[in-house]
Amino acid sequence: MIMKKHFSQLMTAAAIVMASLAGTSAAMAHGAAEPAHGGVVQTASDLSFELVATGDGAAIYIVNHDEDADASKFGGKVTVLNGTEKTEAPLASAGGNKLEAKGVKVVKGTKVVALITTHSKKTVTVRFTVK
Repeated sequence: MIMKKHFSQLMTAAAIVMASLAGTSAAMAHGAAEPAHGGVVQTASDLSFELVATGDGAAIYIVNHDEDADASKFGGKVTVLNGTEKTEAPLASAGGNKLEAKGVKVVKGTKVVALITTHSKKTVTVRFTVK
């Protein structure tokens, strides 16, 4: 009787450990991906967003579960903070999975808040700090 009780407790503990490990790997699979364009990656609403400084502004690349999203179905704006200087610019589709904001300065230390409207008209807020 004691052996059955201990075996039952052991099996319950093993099931809990296995369930927690499965949840961890699933959560890791949806975490922030590695930057594909040398930028900063953040995840929000099950999408990955990569902010990249460009010569005349900034680009945000959108990835949905390792697949490039169609940026023509997204829009929004960015607010860029460089110290006390604040600049805003609209985000426009630039082909593929890329949105662009022109006329903003993104350098080391810049904080960027992107308000992105998805194809389903949901607004997603994504915060970046350039390192």
